[in-house]
Amino acid sequence: MEFSLTEQLFRIGQQPVTLGMLLLGAGSLFVLLVMYQVGIRRLLVRLVGYLEKEEKSRKRLLRVFRNVFLLVVIILVVVFSPLNLVLYATPKVTVSVSMIFESLLIIQFAWLFDWLLSRFIIRNYYQNREKAAPERGTTRNTSAQNPEHTASRLIQYIVYAIAILLILNYFQLDITILSFPGKEQTFDFKLSNVFAAILVLLVARLLIWVLVQLVLFGYYRKREINVGSQYAINQLLRYVIYIIAVLLALDSLGIKMTVVWGGAAALLVGVGLGLQQTFDDLISGVIILFERTVEVGDIVQVEGLLGKVSAIGLRTSVLQTQSNSTVLVPNSKLISENIINFSHQDAKTRYFISVGVAYGSDTELVKNLLLQAAEEHPQVLKNPKPLIRFTEFGNSSLNFELHFWTLDNFTIDNLRSDLRFIVDRIFREHNISIPFPQQDVWFRNPMTYTPPPPAPGPDFGQGHSPNQPFHE
Repeated sequence: MEFSLTEQLFRIGQQPVTLGMLLLGAGSLFVLLVMYQVGIRRLLVRLVGYLEKEEKSRKRLLRVFRNVFLLVVIILVVVFSPLNLVLYATPKVTVSVSMIFESLLIIQFAWLFDWLLSRFIIRNYYQNREKAAPERGTTRNTSAQNPEHTASRLIQYIVYAIAILLILNYFQLDITILSFPGKEQTFDFKLSNVFAAILVLLVARLLIWVLVQLVLFGYYRKREINVGSQYAINQLLRYVIYIIAVLLALDSLGIKMTVVWGGAAALLVGVGLGLQQTFDDLISGVIILFERTVEVGDIVQVEGLLGKVSAIGLRTSVLQTQSNSTVLVPNSKLISENIINFSHQDAKTRYFISVGVAYGSDTELVKNLLLQAAEEHPQVLKNPKPLIRFTEFGNSSLNFELHFWTLDNFTIDNLRSDLRFIVDRIFREHNISIPFPQQDVWFRNPMTYTPPPPAPGPDFGQGHSPNQPFHE
């Protein structure tokens, strides 16, 4: 029985498969496997060992390199041989064998690109930053929300979004999801538009991370900018980039911005009348971030409420009170009302406690004992020095005030309580008494009470009694 290399064995779709095609494919795969086992595998092992030190990541990286090599060779064999069979065909879409392998190759390259950015840019940068400033405690956070983890995930999403867009466009697999008829032309909402909009937002998020963590971090550390100013700059940067990104995302979806601006102008007229207070808060939030009169970490008192500013949003600011409760304060209150900011220019603040001693006490000794009590407390600053004021001679005591400076504005009530404990102990040790209010009370007994004689009245004339009416 004779066999011909051009003899057709079977068909795949409309493509006939001959014996020569099968032999060529089998021979190509055999040569590929021999080349890989003889030399290329050893080179890949050395290259991966040089690039990656972790065992688990090294195995995965080696597997990806091996897949890339195999896919490249398979694509070359398929393209330059009759094996590139058409698996599916329509008037708009044609799927062949080479397209499948090329799609897999794009995905493998996407993983390599993700690994390259994550390992060599993000991780190495954090390691160098930790070595450069260990005294500042710059350590990587191991939680799931740390900046390094966030950047790695963003890079992964961006890379795979780009890979999907390449596959859709290169192989003409982009399909229309929705179609809206217009006056001039029909608007087609395609699958690639969705991924393009998502890609724009992801790139904007990654750009913010790069600017905050890589670019501005060194500037903040060099200029020694406080945390509140850093937060304000970062928030303004986020608002600007996100606004631009949203506009670009809408444009990627095919939405005409002229239509958006025209509709927004008409809408804002009505919305502005009903949301005047909301817009007031929004503008106030932008003013606060620019002027930095109130910053994150400041201790402020709003309408008698003392709290620490934990976040400043566009509409509201978040205060953490002494009882660890959260209070949302509209930004307009921080602009239009009188706010006490204990941390605006100088973090230290002066407070005082009052105490009274008994009459006859040695006032100089009292002054020295109060200064000693201030020196014993570690949260009372040595400079400026505490001072004692002799305020008044009270009804039952000699009244003094101990004025002191501290940085602990948030828990000042606890500090005052500690000082009172210390003052009480020191006064007891030196026999200084703190008197309680005293008052003499007189009781009248109606049984033995004798009214005083009446006071002499005016001279109404001779023989006239004061109790009688006077007539001219």
